[in-house]
Amino acid sequence: MNETRIARRKSARRRDFLKRAGAVGIMSLVPAAVRSAAWAAGSDAPEKKELKIGFIPLTDCSSVVMASVMEFDKKYGIKITPSKEASWAAVRDKLVNGELDAAHVLYGLIYGVQMGIGGPKKDMAILMNLNHNGQAVTLSSKLSEKGVKDGASLKGLIEREKREYTFAQTFPTGTHAMWIYYWLAAHGIHPFNDVKAIVVPPPQMVANMRVGNMDGFCVGEPWNNRAIVDKIGFTANTTQDIWKDHPEKTLGTTSEFVQKYPNTARAMTAAVIDAGRWIDASLSNRQKTAETVADKSYVNTDKDVILARMLGRYDNGIGKTWDDPNYMKFYNDGYVTFPFLSDGMWFMTQHRRWGLLKEDVDYLAVAKKVNRIDIYRDAAAATNTNLPKEPMRSAKLIDGVTWDGKDPKKYAGSFKIKVA
Repeated sequence: MNETRIARRKSARRRDFLKRAGAVGIMSLVPAAVRSAAWAAGSDAPEKKELKIGFIPLTDCSSVVMASVMEFDKKYGIKITPSKEASWAAVRDKLVNGELDAAHVLYGLIYGVQMGIGGPKKDMAILMNLNHNGQAVTLSSKLSEKGVKDGASLKGLIEREKREYTFAQTFPTGTHAMWIYYWLAAHGIHPFNDVKAIVVPPPQMVANMRVGNMDGFCVGEPWNNRAIVDKIGFTANTTQDIWKDHPEKTLGTTSEFVQKYPNTARAMTAAVIDAGRWIDASLSNRQKTAETVADKSYVNTDKDVILARMLGRYDNGIGKTWDDPNYMKFYNDGYVTFPFLSDGMWFMTQHRRWGLLKEDVDYLAVAKKVNRIDIYRDAAAATNTNLPKEPMRSAKLIDGVTWDGKDPKKYAGSFKIKVA
């Protein structure tokens, strides 16, 4: 009888949480085992109410910033304070040592720490994906003057004029590194043997290109558009050209944080999901977001530089303009925010391809450990967000090769251009 009363009380608490979060009827989407685990502590109240979330000055920090500015956090009983960080290395270190509770962070950075690549090793957690698309490969105007317009003409110049060509990315295991390596290799350019790769923090990209420190870079917006406005570079390709609807930044934290504060992790995820949905809901919301994040306390650049590409209005800087339907998205009916296992696995295959991972791992098992679909499902229920039918997805990338996560070891070893 006592067990029955306890079970009833737990069930009532679960219903109360969902009513408060406006998600009655969605629990049918969440497996029973996940529901039981999520509320095992007996209370759905956030264990930690004030949260410091790190971010780098990039347009795709928007949902974290707006979760705080628009007070989506308050609905879930937490207060988010965005913390502007100087570099991805600083974000990594502050996550690992607990100075930050969570962060707007590169997908591949989280997996790098998980696997102990090039820095501290610690069990990490991805609570959700923050955005799809919206990065770019920028080449210098000096290359344009020599006839370079795209990857193929860059390949021709490198073969024709022998010198050291330098390309910058933002973090060794991060998304921008993987995009520019993939893009170069897709055009027959080995990113380590044929050119030189360096690391530069996102806000410093334009200044470094201005003084001639690199021939090209891959970074998130608004720094690609800033290079065009400042007339020092042009867009060779967007990252959505490389992979339509690719994963990009995540809401990342440590596994230790999730274990200690599961309700807080769920509330934080729900608040950021709501913010992403709000941003995507209208052009006026995107305009307000651009105006907000342009402030010096966040991205610190002109609103118009952010807004153009946030609305999908592209100018490559050398005569081409277009409306891109695959611009940066923050929600897209929940497709953006779901932490697909295959996305995490892809970054590990590229770490393996480029010699960062020295041997193949159980890619799926690692992804299941890092991508906390259990937490996400609870947050999706609380926010009335649709869930995909499967935790895997497929895509054909710029080189015509399809990634579906079915045989990651074979995929990682299949590329002609790689680190032996």
